[in-house]
Amino acid sequence: MAPQREWLEKDFYKILGVKESDTDKEITRAYRKLAKEHHPDSGGSEERFKEISAAYDVLGDPDRRKEYDEVRRLGPLSGFGNAAGQAFGDFDLGDIFGGLFNRVRGNGGAGPRAGTATRGGGPQRGRDLEAELHLDFEDAVRGITTTIHLSGEASCSVCHGTGAEPGTLPKQCPTCNGSGITADNQGLFSFSSPCPSCNGRGVLIESPCQACRGTGAERRERGVKVRIPAGVGDGRKIKMKERGGPGRNGGPPGDLYVLVHVTPHPTFGRRGDDLTTTVRVPFPTLALGGEVDVPTLEGGPVKISIKPGTQPGTTMRVRGRGVAAAKRTGDLLVTVQAEVPKTLTDKQRSALEALRDAMSGSPSGEAMSDVPVP
Repeated sequence: MAPQREWLEKDFYKILGVKESDTDKEITRAYRKLAKEHHPDSGGSEERFKEISAAYDVLGDPDRRKEYDEVRRLGPLSGFGNAAGQAFGDFDLGDIFGGLFNRVRGNGGAGPRAGTATRGGGPQRGRDLEAELHLDFEDAVRGITTTIHLSGEASCSVCHGTGAEPGTLPKQCPTCNGSGITADNQGLFSFSSPCPSCNGRGVLIESPCQACRGTGAERRERGVKVRIPAGVGDGRKIKMKERGGPGRNGGPPGDLYVLVHVTPHPTFGRRGDDLTTTVRVPFPTLALGGEVDVPTLEGGPVKISIKPGTQPGTTMRVRGRGVAAAKRTGDLLVTVQAEVPKTLTDKQRSALEALRDAMSGSPSGEAMSDVPVP
């Protein structure tokens, strides 16, 4: 993508209130804050909003930001890089400055940004959008199909994004031949600017859609159906291809990124594809062995065997009772803890005192009798 003439005239970093050393995330955060404050729908200035959007169009794209920084660093001679390998006396200033000020050049890529396509007049991909989705623990484990409601720009429901009245189509602009720009050759220099006939769109709409006034987009609420795969974890970001903002001039929509938040479960936790839980086991069962019931997320409780002498904090595995993910089904990891009764009957107290005395080797009624029973 060739740099724009205004890149030498405007400080996009200053417009967004950021520094050249700021990260892409910091720039995006600053843009969203300013866009929300100055959006015309919120009573802001349309000109200021356009200025902010234009700055982010450059700084929000890592490749364009890098090129913009290079232009600002080298000044007008930043186009000299296109003449690398040539002797100083052989380079063509017209080629250098023509490339600098948006003369079309091939970049060897694919899609809208390759060949002779330009950002001003060619198809423009829609913006990527982000949404948050809060799921119950069980829905995240099992997987679910749900609908996310978005409010913002969407492809016009009447013209389906063409900007033209139904039954008609946009026509290629004859002035710029669909490029969206016109060149003003002044000797050695070549300056380009948005085509005055089509305002840089590359197409003319003779019968604009009345619903969107020819923009191809409208602000409305829309529902996006989202399939959440089984076993999705908290903080996972799911990409929904081409479900983001509408494209321009026939460009594809952007993508939608869904950030998943999972509500904690009162009984179960997660460790990858394994579920975790804790059960309290009476001390006699830990000491003598036995069986206890363990809850599961699906299918009711199961019994596990406690070996004699099992220590509190021991973790046992119940296979196949975890998360049924795409590649494997996890296990249920059960950690046992000793259950200490808060109250005792006389019979239980006598039995525990006898056990205490037997384990300590001290007869009942001597010094050990002063030790409180847990």
